[in-house]
Formats: sequence, structure tokens, C-alpha cells
Amino acid sequence: MSISLIGWGRFFDAKGNRVTVPAPSTEPKSPWLWDFLASDAHRLAQVGFDRIQLPPSSKAQGGAGVGCDGYGVYCPRDLGSLDQQGSVPTRYGSVDSLRRLVAVAHRNGLAVDLDLVLHQLIGGDNGVYRYKAADGSMTGRGPMNPGCFRSAKVRDDVPAPKDDFAFGDEKLYQKCNPQNYTINDALDYGEWVFQTTGADGARFDDTKGTWPPFVAQFMNHGTMAGKLFYSEYFDGDNANLNGWAATAPMNGRSGVEDFNLHFALQEACNNLNALALEGAGYASWRPDLSFGFVDNPDTDTTPGEQVVSSKLLGYAFLLSIACRQVLIYGKDYYGSKVWPGAYGLQPWIDNLIYINRTFAYGATTTRWADDKVMVLERDGNGGSVGNSPGLLTCLNFDTWNKRTITCATSFGANTQLHDYTGHHPDIWTDENGNATFTIPANAGGKSYLCFSRVSADKQLKIEPRTHTQVFFGASDLDILPAAHARRTVAGRIYVDAKTQVHFATKNNITPVLLDGETVVAQNRVDRKDWYTVAVDTPLPETAFELSVTYEAPTNL
Repeated sequence: MSISLIGWGRFFDAKGNRVTVPAPSTEPKSPWLWDFLASDAHRLAQVGFDRIQLPPSSKAQGGAGVGCDGYGVYCPRDLGSLDQQGSVPTRYGSVDSLRRLVAVAHRNGLAVDLDLVLHQLIGGDNGVYRYKAADGSMTGRGPMNPGCFRSAKVRDDVPAPKDDFAFGDEKLYQKCNPQNYTINDALDYGEWVFQTTGADGARFDDTKGTWPPFVAQFMNHGTMAGKLFYSEYFDGDNANLNGWAATAPMNGRSGVEDFNLHFALQEACNNLNALALEGAGYASWRPDLSFGFVDNPDTDTTPGEQVVSSKLLGYAFLLSIACRQVLIYGKDYYGSKVWPGAYGLQPWIDNLIYINRTFAYGATTTRWADDKVMVLERDGNGGSVGNSPGLLTCLNFDTWNKRTITCATSFGANTQLHDYTGHHPDIWTDENGNATFTIPANAGGKSYLCFSRVSADKQLKIEPRTHTQVFFGASDLDILPAAHARRTVAGRIYVDAKTQVHFATKNNITPVLLDGETVVAQNRVDRKDWYTVAVDTPLPETAFELSVTYEAPTNL
């Protein structure tokens, strides 16, 4: 199982408008999101996270404005480097900060997932989109015209036409005019964005409204073929989720957000109904394709979809069962000192993540289930190093009564068990391997126990990685092509002290690493800091691709 932080959140302002995390563009003392996540990456890795899910990173309509959460994409290839839509940075920061975030995450053993919005664009002129290039001209790559978008008469064959509501200009992939123009542009964009950021995977937004053969083609093309994907297919029916994820044309290539599990957790937590969790979720069908969550930015701010109480019971359940990935919503996780209005469940979620990483392996058995109490056991088979000690998770949704339960376990007879939440003294199984324990009454969702063998603690390990990103210089991108008459700046990188930067290119260019105006000898840096990557060429002008590999620091 993978555990990923949804690294942002949606909030409501004083007027009831949906806004996203604070940023210097709206609250000058707040950090950009990319910088905040980079500063917290080392701690997240120590806790046990292994991935971070980003919000959309492309320039949206409104630029860095307060209401821009990224889904109203204006220019896909502007990651915060071009002066468009009223700002150079996106709502979340600059392209340099985005690349630094990915590099720092990699140094801490964390993978980073993008949020790809390929369903729509917003901000054009009656279906006409023209973008800036690095020289300031409106010749940027990926211009769009009305034939690229859905109209009253032309629309693609999408999985759920009745649920495909218009949002901006919806792209045509199946029936684009000219044919294949949007597909080819999207494949080019995918190659560029994954290589220039070094990201490891992505969430694919709104697949329910996107032509499925294109989604499969995109995920299996070139660089994307080696990345982890999961899809937003907003549906609470396991059969529909399975129809998307497990059958042609996807055939298991992408996981899927487990909305069925979310709505089961909502019923259990809001209405205190433990039986809602029995066999719940797409995870009960295909745990290898289920990406489970308690809440996310959409459900949390949509009336009738939120989990409004006992969220920790939801996380205790989610981090005990088998699924491909657990998504921890950043607004649930962080506190109000970080993001005003956030829920501050971090200390308890950190503990549950440790328990998951240490004990939650193997087959799942329901040991007890009634309308208020559920007890689950993971048998420990399939642990990361041999077998794990196993896990017995006990949940009580009753707000009035503590519950004493006796149930079977697979721990064996007369075995000492420790509750790794700290809510219960140690217990011993009886001569038949049964365990007896008392789950406290539900107060704020903290009424859960997680038993495993005593003294089975272990140190979580961080496996650092180097980082590779590619700078693309071209006349229609955000970096100028190389030219003999000038030294061309490709961008900046944030490098750890006493490490070396490595360059690779097939173009006729000479890479240069600069500390201010000084060329860094042998590309070996002395201190942790920002350094500039530039290129020289003997040619009058040439497009280039420059791969840069380096070690970022673990901490900013």
C-alpha cells in the first residue's frame, strides 16, 4: 500500500466563495504552496508518507488569484514562468519552486504526482487560445481553435454523457477538427510536463467526461507508460468503477478514486453506522486498483458529500484495509495555524500511518461487526520484509457506550498484544487465541484500538533518490532556444552542499552551471543553494533538451 498526501485544500471565505490555500498573492505572509510542501517533505517521509499528490500545476484563468485552484486551466505549458492571466506564478508558485519541490521530495524518498486536467480549458476568446512564448510573442505551443472543443452538434463518446456537464471549453479528442490535433498536442504536453518536472505519476481529472481510448493512449505513451496513474471517475457504484478501471480500453492501466468507499465511510462516520463498512468500497472488489480517501477537495466542500464527524474512525478503517493507495486530505491533516479552517488531525493520522506501515499487511478478516462496532484483522502475510506481526483494528461508532468485545484472532494462544494507539493497556489472548478488550465510547472519532504483538515497533526507513529533470529550449516554449550570440538561461535548480550536478544532452550545446555570474568548476557545488543552469552553442540558434541530475537537500 502507498500513502499519499493530497497536498492542498479548499476553503470558504467570509462571503462563502470557495478558495484554496493561502498564498503571497492573497496573503503576503503566507508561503507559496510548492515552497510549503518542500519545507515539510522530510517530516512527511519520516512519518511514513511515500507520495505527495499536487493540485493542477498549470496556469489557470485568473493566474495567482484567490479563487484559482487550477482546474480552470488556461495554458497547460505555463507552470509559473510566463506573464499570463495577470501573474507570472500560478496559484501555487513558480516553475522553479515546483521543480525544487519534486527534487526535495525525491531526496526524501517521496514520489510526486501531478493532477492532469486534460478535459477542458478556460479563458479563451470564443474557443480561440493563443499563448505567450519565452520571447513574449503570442506564438506559444498548443494554440487551440473552436474545432478543438465540444459544441451543441459535436461531442465525443464519453462514458457518462448525462454526467458530463460543461465546464469551460471541453476538449474533443475523438472528433477534433483537424483530426488528432488535440491528441497529438496532449501527448506532446505529457512528455514535456513529466520530463521537465521529474514527476512520478498523476491523477487524471474527469475521466467520466473524456473519450476513453484517448485516456488509455495517453497513459501508455512514451514517458507516461512508466508512470503511476489513477483516475477521477466520480461514481459510487462498484460496477461502474470496475467498468472503467478493469475493462477495455483501460484494462487495469489506471487505478480509480474509490468513491464507493468514500460514501460508505460517510455513512459510517456521519450516521454512526458501522455496518456500512462491511464489504465496502471498490477496495472489496479490486484492492489493487482502489485509491481510497475519507474526503478530498471536492467532497469536503460539496453539501451532502462531506464526512462531517468522526473522521478519525474513517482514517483508522482506511489505513487498516487493503487498497493500492490511501489519500490523506491535506485539509484534514494540517492545522489551522498552517491553513485557516483546516481540521488539524495530524497527530492521530501520523500514528495511524505508522501503524499501517508497520502492521497492515496480509489478508483481511472481519472478526466482529454490528451496528456500532467493527473489528478487522490483517493476518500479516506479505509484509515488506517477510511477514509482519499482524494487526487487529477495533472501531466503536457508539457515542454513548464503551464496548467490551471478545473475538477470535490469528495471533495464537497466550500472546501479549499491545495497542499502538495508546488508548488501551496490553492484553493477552486466551488459550484459544481469542482477544478481549474494551473500546472507548466515540468522542471526536478517537474510539479505535490497533493491537499487534508487543515490542514489534520498527524504525521507518527513508530511501533517498537523486532527481532528474529536463530543460526544453524552443521558440514556442517558455525557455528560449540556445544561440551563439547569447548565453541562454534554462532555469534554476536547488542543490545540496558538497554534491555534483550532471548534464546530458544530444544537442550541440555546452551546459554551464552558474553561481551568480561565476561558472562552477566541474559542476561541484560547495553550499546548499540555488544555482543557474545555462547553455552555450556555436550555432546561430538551436532548440535543445538538457537533462540535469542532482541531489537536492533533505530540508530547505
